[in-house]
Amino acid sequence: MDKEKVYAMKFARVYPLLVNKVLKKGRSREELDRLTTWLTGYSAGEIDALLSSELSYGDFFRNAPALNPDYAAIKGSVCGVRVEEIEERPLREIRCLDKLAEELAKGKPLEKIIKR
Repeated sequence: MDKEKVYAMKFARVYPLLVNKVLKKGRSREELDRLTTWLTGYSAGEIDALLSSELSYGDFFRNAPALNPDYAAIKGSVCGVRVEEIEERPLREIRCLDKLAEELAKGKPLEKIIKR
């Protein structure tokens, strides 16, 4: 998918897909929110508020209050692409959240995901 299309998708449309992914595997929205908070610095309340906005997925990451510098340690493959090889920052951050959600859905303990 073209990166500009990814950036233009609405956060309110994408985040529920991540929530559904983790819920199907017996994890919780609160756990996903905690990972998202860890990565971006948004609070759970801010994430909730943004779900009723028109904010794009790209702007969700561009406007992140406190991107965790440890995001650079996130490695692995998402959709056949190695996260650590993505050079464009917003796209890498997007894929990092995908990778965190994937690890959560696969049953990895939340504390191990966060402690990189």
